[in-house]
Amino acid sequence: MSAFEVQPLPAEAHEGSVARFACKISANPPAAITWEVNRTAVPGATDRITALPSGVLQIYNVQQKDAGNYRCIATTLAHRRKSAEATLTVLPALPAKPFHKPAIVAGPQNVTASLHQTVVFECMATGQPRPIISWSRLDHKSIDVFNTRVLGNGNLMISDVKVQHAGVYVCRATIPGTRNFTTAMATLLVLAPPSFVEWPESLTRPRAGTARFACQAEGIPAPRVTWLKNGRKIHSNGRIKMYNSKLVINQIIPEDDALYQCVAENSQGSVLARTRLTVVLSEDRPSAPCNVHAETMSSSAILLAWERPLYNSDKVIAYSVHYMKAEGLNNEEYQVVIGNDTTHYIIDDLEAASNYSFYIVAYMPLGASQMSDHVTQHTLEDVPLRAPEISLTSRSPTDILISWLPIPAKYRRGQVVSYRLSFRRSTESTIQVVELLGSTYEYLLRNLSPDTVYLVRITSATRIGWGEASLWTSHRTPKATSVKAPKSPELRLEPLNCTTIAVKWQPDLGDTAAIQGYKLFYKEEGQQENSPILLEASVLTHTISGLDPRRKYHVRLLAYNSLEEGYQADQTVSTPGCVSVRDRLVPPPPPPHHLYAKANTSSAIYLHWGRPAFTSAQAINYTVRCNPVGLQNASLVLYLQTSETHLLIQELEPNTKYEFAVRLHVDQLSSPWSPVLYHTTLPEAPSGPPLGVKVTLIEEDTALVSWKPPDGERTAVSRYTILYASRKAWVAGDWQVLHREGTITMALLEHLLPGNLYVVQIAASNEAGKGPFSSAVELAVLPKEAPESNQRPKRLDSAGAAETAPSGYYPLDQKSMTGIIAGVCIALTCILLCVLILISRSKARKTSAPKSVPPGSDPHHSRSSLSSGGADNGGKSVEDVAENEEVLLPMLVGDGFLDAKGGTDLIINSYGPITQSSSKKKWRFFQDRKEGKPEERQGAKAVCAYQAGTTVLLGEEAPRESAEQQPSYQATYGVAADTEHSAHSEGSHDTGDSGRFSHESSDELPLSSMGTGATSAPFVPWEGPDLRAPSCPILCASKELPDQSPPPRLSLPPPGQN
Repeated sequence: MSAFEVQPLPAEAHEGSVARFACKISANPPAAITWEVNRTAVPGATDRITALPSGVLQIYNVQQKDAGNYRCIATTLAHRRKSAEATLTVLPALPAKPFHKPAIVAGPQNVTASLHQTVVFECMATGQPRPIISWSRLDHKSIDVFNTRVLGNGNLMISDVKVQHAGVYVCRATIPGTRNFTTAMATLLVLAPPSFVEWPESLTRPRAGTARFACQAEGIPAPRVTWLKNGRKIHSNGRIKMYNSKLVINQIIPEDDALYQCVAENSQGSVLARTRLTVVLSEDRPSAPCNVHAETMSSSAILLAWERPLYNSDKVIAYSVHYMKAEGLNNEEYQVVIGNDTTHYIIDDLEAASNYSFYIVAYMPLGASQMSDHVTQHTLEDVPLRAPEISLTSRSPTDILISWLPIPAKYRRGQVVSYRLSFRRSTESTIQVVELLGSTYEYLLRNLSPDTVYLVRITSATRIGWGEASLWTSHRTPKATSVKAPKSPELRLEPLNCTTIAVKWQPDLGDTAAIQGYKLFYKEEGQQENSPILLEASVLTHTISGLDPRRKYHVRLLAYNSLEEGYQADQTVSTPGCVSVRDRLVPPPPPPHHLYAKANTSSAIYLHWGRPAFTSAQAINYTVRCNPVGLQNASLVLYLQTSETHLLIQELEPNTKYEFAVRLHVDQLSSPWSPVLYHTTLPEAPSGPPLGVKVTLIEEDTALVSWKPPDGERTAVSRYTILYASRKAWVAGDWQVLHREGTITMALLEHLLPGNLYVVQIAASNEAGKGPFSSAVELAVLPKEAPESNQRPKRLDSAGAAETAPSGYYPLDQKSMTGIIAGVCIALTCILLCVLILISRSKARKTSAPKSVPPGSDPHHSRSSLSSGGADNGGKSVEDVAENEEVLLPMLVGDGFLDAKGGTDLIINSYGPITQSSSKKKWRFFQDRKEGKPEERQGAKAVCAYQAGTTVLLGEEAPRESAEQQPSYQATYGVAADTEHSAHSEGSHDTGDSGRFSHESSDELPLSSMGTGATSAPFVPWEGPDLRAPSCPILCASKELPDQSPPPRLSLPPPGQN
């Protein structure tokens, strides 16, 4: 037993008043205290004298016989100790007063007790008439009548204390028959040993997996939780972490298979719980995700991306994203599990201006990969989320001292670099602003007007910018005549829980003014102020209860005396959110289910979901998350709030795929996000017409129309509408309509009537609507030409094209012009090469040695011989035929000669040699061309180009003879009638040449002057180059000749004549 901590003190009391002695001693077990007066036991259990177990002696209605020396005696089983004596002096009674306000001379004191102990709250009051003492709880709960009783004249004793007895008890002294009362209160804190409210469960995890054990205990004071492995203490490291009474083991190894113990202990005792971790081994697991990198998106979001494992990536079914704060010890680690169809994730619930550490684990059905490399990323700063709590006091009638506390880190979101104070009179709108450094926490406003209400607010800023300002806080400066008014007390507010605020203050030590009491005002920010709470001068604390959680309150306190009110002190405080043990034990509600989406328009989607099947009388609110698929900027994620189970989400992008998720909130609990639902908005109706509309006439009554899709990346076209009509029908509104699918950008306009001007317009449409029509494009369909005009050849030059081009043809674009220019250049190059080749060949013929005609020969003789031979039906021969019997006479074909035996098919017309192309055209096409242009073949004359000194055969057309002479030509000439079978002729056998006709040559040289059958001519002797040589080609007759005119006469010009 120790010495007395509190000894009885001498006291004086008037007759009829009260007296009190107290003593206190510590002992284990607790000592029993008794009292003696003049070393004689004080009679107990009387109406006037009460001895409390706590060591207090109360004497009511003091009398002269109560005077004497009092002492207390503390007794245990082993010890007995006596205190010093204290003298009670009894003074004569004071004059009687009919009425005296009640006053509590000994109020209850705060008590901390263990379970099953006995607690006594003292309450001793005076007043006239004698006041009545009553007890209540501040939380309005009923007092336990089974373990509670009143001792003496108003003392409360609670035996066998339990946890539910803890609370604030209020003693109230009331004058009978009046409303005059006074109160005093004290708090009972009941200590309790730890007890588990959540036991850890045994787990089975694969190697490289993650195990989480939760162990929740409660007690007073709060117990400390530690973890043991097989009875030995576990130390935190990079793989094993302990925080908030949880044990997390990452990247499990076989050695982690063990028994784990959770130990919770406080000053009242300890408890232990056991659990088991079983490790399942699997060799066929994927490698760790690689190339993990993070990118800061905003002050609360970081984009994490990675690559699939190098080995067994096809067996990955999910990824687990782990993240925690990088600074500090025992930070809580968070985990998010996502599907295997993505390799990036946005964590959007981070604190601003903080470093976070991330790693990824890949999971397969029977195991998990190793941890990926850790990556650390810093979130950006942001503007402060909350303004500081300010306090206003006045030291004189002309100033206001503004002070504030630093913003908590959770709401600061970075380093505060500046504060901005704004103040004004309540009756004025002019605002004065003062900016201060971020390290300043008070400022004195000077030179203010006395007895004036001023409004003050504060704003804080980080390097990013200014946060929201606080609401205006009012403060009235003291009156200028307040000489004896009490100074403002030093006020301090402290939230006890989500509904209670403790108000504490201290008077100014240098204040000499008398204080009669205090007036306490409070109000919720933006609401009306409550009536003042009157407190006595000895009271320096007060508890305000019944408040709303997460609200800001304005508290005003001032002292007063009998002369006037003192200077006031103003301060604001915010109540926290309510978090109880029950909330932590209740599992989160299930997420909404049966999520359904339907696109209403190109910018709106109707979302509907089902409420989970649980019963709750509380209101349920929902949060809808919406963002485009593949979004990598977390600041663009849209969060919408609603209390209904459906929502119309508007202002979306057209033809865009969105993902939606919903979570619910009830009883301050939030469910996980629902499974993600994907839906695409409808495409927007085309805003513009199709582009580049072109119309081309490809046949006499058919046109091809083509176009390009309308502008717009997100414009989807499902159908095109083509309207066309002649101008007359267009004026009458009679359109012809064609429809084409959205993937087709051309169409044929058929059955067009010649001689009409057609108008064409095109519009694009989809399920959202139809776009505007394009500008009208005109197409002129020319009337059919007369037969004479049809027989005229088409002009290929630009003049002819200009004459026949319809007005509806579209102008050539740049690409077409480039192609045409390139083609013309190539053609000119080819023509130039051909001219050079012809010139070179002409020079070669000039260099050959020609045979001249003898001077005595008559050139006209050959001509007359040929003519006479034709008249005599070709039955005679010339004398010189033996000399050139192997030479076949050149035959006139149109305006050129063809060598049927000389081994070449070179054609020479009146302008020189003609270059041939490959002969692949059909006879039918050739015949059509011949028959379609009879006039072009008439009047054409052909000669064989010759050189000086060379004997040349010239064809001269003779007058037409009667039809009876036509068969004579067939008998005279020895060439086969069908050139296709000319290979059987003698010349063909000698030269080996097929003798087939060149179709290209026939195109250029229509044979108009020959008969329908091929004829043979007599051999004419002449001296000149060998006609079989390529230098002088021979012409053969065509298969068919359009008329029956006789062949021209052949004559040899004199040497030197052209």
